[in-house]
Amino acid sequence: MPEISTLSEGIFEITRGKKQLATRNLDPGTTVYGEKLFSVEGSEYRTWDPRRSKLGAMVLKKFKIPLKRDSKVLYLGAASGTTVSHVSDIVSDGAVYAVEFSPRTMRDLIGLAARRRNVYPILADAGKPGTYAHLVEPVDVVFQDVAQPNQAEIAARNAARYLKSDGHLLLAIKARSIDTAANPKQVFRDEVKKLEQAFEPKFEILNARDLKPYHEDHLGVLAKLKE
Repeated sequence: MPEISTLSEGIFEITRGKKQLATRNLDPGTTVYGEKLFSVEGSEYRTWDPRRSKLGAMVLKKFKIPLKRDSKVLYLGAASGTTVSHVSDIVSDGAVYAVEFSPRTMRDLIGLAARRRNVYPILADAGKPGTYAHLVEPVDVVFQDVAQPNQAEIAARNAARYLKSDGHLLLAIKARSIDTAANPKQVFRDEVKKLEQAFEPKFEILNARDLKPYHEDHLGVLAKLKE
């Protein structure tokens, strides 16, 4: 019988020979990307691969994940829904507004949403937050994983429009999407400085860590609005 322990609200560690990250499956009996399913004490859990999820990597890097059962989340860069599905598990009584620009991956996301009552797929450009204002309510968490040069600006503009005053920003900064030639550490410093000083609203950085070995040239950032 696998052993299970709680790492954070809605996030678990399953031990069965080795330790694996997991969430409780909101859609029992169904996998999303070939992950393993485990039944423990009457509940079904899905393993969560941190190498396919920046948020999963942040969990293992000891970030304090500000997600609760009833949280409302604006997820920017949803792709086909791998990490969105785990966020959906965590915020089982909340909502995930999943913004994706690619029509091809949106088809997968729509399929995911058809089975998950709390996922709302939005085909839109995250760099134009006003275009989905009629679909998104104020949220507790903005999570961003987009491959754009102006990643920090996109995060700030969406936070300005949708993030509650006591909410949090979770951001995966992709150095190579910003500057392919620059030293990633310098790119990280510059982007964090922008969040702290360059935009309205400004942010207080609560945690910033390299996501190696799970993701090369990526920095995970946890921030909140500066008072």
